[in-house]
Amino acid sequence: MSGQQKKTTVLLYGLGAIGSFYAFILSRNDDVVLDVVARSNYEAVKQNGLKIESQNHGNHTVQPRNMFKQPSEATDKYDYVVCAHKALKLDQTVPNAIRPAVGQATTIVIIQNGVGNEDPFRQAFPQNTIISCVTWVGAIQAQPGLIRHTKSENAEIGLFPNAHNEKKEEQARLDQFVHLLRQGKTIFTVEDNVQIKRWEKVVWNAAWNPLTTLTMLDTQTWLKSSPEAMPFTRQLMREVIDVAKKCDVPLEYSLIDTLIGKIMALPGIGSSMQTDAKEGRSLEVDVILGTPYKRAKEHGMDVPALTAIYTLTTAVNHRLSHKL
Repeated sequence: MSGQQKKTTVLLYGLGAIGSFYAFILSRNDDVVLDVVARSNYEAVKQNGLKIESQNHGNHTVQPRNMFKQPSEATDKYDYVVCAHKALKLDQTVPNAIRPAVGQATTIVIIQNGVGNEDPFRQAFPQNTIISCVTWVGAIQAQPGLIRHTKSENAEIGLFPNAHNEKKEEQARLDQFVHLLRQGKTIFTVEDNVQIKRWEKVVWNAAWNPLTTLTMLDTQTWLKSSPEAMPFTRQLMREVIDVAKKCDVPLEYSLIDTLIGKIMALPGIGSSMQTDAKEGRSLEVDVILGTPYKRAKEHGMDVPALTAIYTLTTAVNHRLSHKL
């Protein structure tokens, strides 16, 4: 690209396993200037770079232009602010944190589990374009600054439409980010209604995350633990689909068979929530279970399985958060 053309500036907030993977993908673009906000792995990455060991992409070291401990340290307004942190609370904490880096033309990209994630950002930035991304990437941070990525790699991406903006302008910002992902050689699809994909993944996560966390069993051991385990899992999934339908998200009940088939084809696995619980970290309860539960209550729905799982997981999160 010519030196006269402006490079795309990106601030990535949240340098965990998933955030680090997408930092690597974005860094493969010569026309991207990448800054990152890191916490626990800040010193390791600053000293040694961000190391990626990927079964799909090989081994690489990423050197961001700047590393910050807080977005307030940044002096720029960015083209894209990519939020890949764990969504522990649906409040204004993160929108307020990234505000110094967000200008009128900044597009906010949300790469997280859960539903309802976009709402705090829309409230904080009513004029800005928001891109929502559901990711299915198998990655762990083996040690600070070292990410191991399996062959699991896919993302579903789309706009969280903003009535204040021209559709053509929003589409152009999405197209540009899609170009960055394509140049980074990752796997993804662009969705007209990404909320369908968000809710589909929540049906998956609302089952396996809390069930593996509450029992401390892997998926196969849980399903074989009693004759009631499989019907309970299916009931939990069905209730989340019922909530999605009430929210005008057209999920089909056949998704249950698809997701059960997917888990049965795998060996017993844990979950990111189970790992967080084992490590004594707070859990992503609000976006995975809290939003479906609260939407159910708003619609006057009876969701006994979801209510029980949400209540119990909230109690475990309370213990972890308060170090009890």
